[in-house]
Amino acid sequence: MPPTPGAADRGDLQRVTITDVAQAAGVSVATVSKVINSRYGVAAATSERVQQVIDELGYESSLVARSLRSHRTNVIGILVAEFEPFSTEILKGTSRAIAGTGYELLAYSGGGRSGAVAGWERRYLSRLSGTLIDGAILVTPTVVETGSQVPVVAIDPHAGPAHMPTVDSDNFQGAVLATEHLLALGHRRIGFLSGREDLESSRLREEGYRTALGRAGVPVDESLVRVGDYRQESATGPARELLGLTERPTAVFAANDLSAIGTMQAAGDLGLSVPRDVSVVGFDNVPESALTTPPLTTVSQPMQRMGSEAVTLLIQLMSGTDPIRTHVRLPVELVVRGSTARP
Repeated sequence: MPPTPGAADRGDLQRVTITDVAQAAGVSVATVSKVINSRYGVAAATSERVQQVIDELGYESSLVARSLRSHRTNVIGILVAEFEPFSTEILKGTSRAIAGTGYELLAYSGGGRSGAVAGWERRYLSRLSGTLIDGAILVTPTVVETGSQVPVVAIDPHAGPAHMPTVDSDNFQGAVLATEHLLALGHRRIGFLSGREDLESSRLREEGYRTALGRAGVPVDESLVRVGDYRQESATGPARELLGLTERPTAVFAANDLSAIGTMQAAGDLGLSVPRDVSVVGFDNVPESALTTPPLTTVSQPMQRMGSEAVTLLIQLMSGTDPIRTHVRLPVELVVRGSTARP
């Protein structure tokens, strides 16, 4: 029989309740509850009718109510300080990896910025753990000692791998690849725009830059090193300083793509052409890097795979399975495009 009008049919924004489903299906609330929770005692025809009404009305049980009943929500949280190109690519990887696992994904940001006060992950976890999520993935957390009640995996934590299960990429080797590429083209005055000074990834990328120069017998000129802070807007000023020097660098390695894009903007503001007057290399390979003019040469870290690896590791932890390894470090590769050339 056709269902009677429920909340979803009234054209308003009220949440469809279990009572709405029971009334539309002509059964008791207890019967609907049994169908939702796959319990015995409901005839097949009745169960089919209830499920049809659930689909038609778009009924979803409350996550909180679900957790109170079963102590599980089957939801994984991915927690970020803010949604920017890096975390967005991570999210794409987690959303693909979650398919077919029986889990749902909740992406959450408290509205802060990545430069917010350390400890944002503790606050976020305290709001969500136990009632909304069964486990969490933290993207670039400031601390890893969270005291969480649920299993947690960190992606690229500020201080590097610690006791928490971690997924990251080979930041050091990526920086070596970027610098060696510029050296192979014939550049010797190579500027460097570092990331945030509190991040292990930034430290490793600078170490890779310095190591590659040392291996080539090229002294590091400290006047060519600036802090770009991993943001386009904060990198433009330091990049303009580098490119405004009397003996300016012929190439700049920026510690992430946003800083590299800021460097290209600074070059344009000064009337310099990329790569004719200055070559630029970035790091990350976010989608925006292929859309610059010219397209940006960069080090590609597998951000989406980092997200999927974190999901796999977290599900193992939530199931009580000891993972084969608790630190997954993924390889990187150089992607050569049009922003680099011989000096």
